[in-house]
Amino acid sequence: MQYRRFGQLGFQVSALGFGAMRLPTVDDKVDEAEATNMIRYAIDHGVNYIDTAYPYHDGASETLLGQVLSDGYRDKVKLATKLPCWLVESADDFDKYLNEQLQKLQTEHIDFYLLHGLHRPAWETLRDMGIIPWLENKVAEGYLEYLGFSFHDEYDYFTQVVDAYDNWTFCQVHFNYMDVDYQAGRRGVEYAANKGLGVIIMEPLRGGQLAWQHESVAAVWEKSGKIRSPVEWAFRWLWDNPEISLVLSGMSTYDQVVENVEIAERAGNSNLSGDEILLYDEVRRAYKNLVPVPCTSCRYCMPCPNGVEIPAVFKIYSDYKMYGNERISRIRYNGGPWGLKPEQNGGTCIECGQCLELCPQHIVIPEWLKKIHSELSV
Repeated sequence: MQYRRFGQLGFQVSALGFGAMRLPTVDDKVDEAEATNMIRYAIDHGVNYIDTAYPYHDGASETLLGQVLSDGYRDKVKLATKLPCWLVESADDFDKYLNEQLQKLQTEHIDFYLLHGLHRPAWETLRDMGIIPWLENKVAEGYLEYLGFSFHDEYDYFTQVVDAYDNWTFCQVHFNYMDVDYQAGRRGVEYAANKGLGVIIMEPLRGGQLAWQHESVAAVWEKSGKIRSPVEWAFRWLWDNPEISLVLSGMSTYDQVVENVEIAERAGNSNLSGDEILLYDEVRRAYKNLVPVPCTSCRYCMPCPNGVEIPAVFKIYSDYKMYGNERISRIRYNGGPWGLKPEQNGGTCIECGQCLELCPQHIVIPEWLKKIHSELSV
């Protein structure tokens, strides 16, 4: 395993971290035996950072990790979990959730504690409840060691959160070679690193989407003359950024763990050549050429009088055609987490035609909405 510098800490972190959000399941429950084998294999092969959170697998992820990290495995890793900020109704809930997490994880302390999924106005709400003195008190008492946050908002808000507290140690952001400017983006990665924070990457494969590739994308990678999986290309791009401390992967099968560990062992401190960097630009263009609807998200068509989130529908469909993951696209389209509400999808369109007069791209919006609904509705 290769290791990287973690912000201003003396701690050397494995290039690959294990994210316990997408563990294998049987009948919608975590397959405990398989998950245990996966996590312990990763640790036995040098992974020393394990990430979970209160809501993962409906709370079962933390409980499983408490079991997996027994028999001496707890001492081999840094353990990270997160305060479920959206569930906090008062300052009393800070202790409520932390105490529950410590019990489920079977540990006396949490090495890396994050405020989960900050977006406006979550930080201000928590700050006004007294989260800062509470966090510092828990550090002083030995229950928490390092403080950070995961983030889901835009760059300007990201810098506000980074600057709002001097004792952040690290942050966790969405970043991959297709989402260079999404949310905090590259600017956020660089901003946090320049402030001395360790930078953890989530969604390096866009929820697995970059593990699949259209033949037009595969043809670009083949120009390198190197035999690499799409997963390895994605990881290498991230590890080529010195500001990044580690890359989290939410692995779902034993084979994925083995593959990702092997990639990290040979490429965890990747140095891409100039020609390879140019290939990523070409790959981005190849993916974007797969976009079926020329929507620019200008939102001139909004608001739809019948409540359809037109740009969001087009974005989900474009991701489906670019990355080929029908299951995720259906979940997002039909009311799943981080997706549309059922009344916002294309099935609500009554073909009034108002959007046709407003679209500067001259997209025949009602026809596209009908087509998309026929493909993605359940």
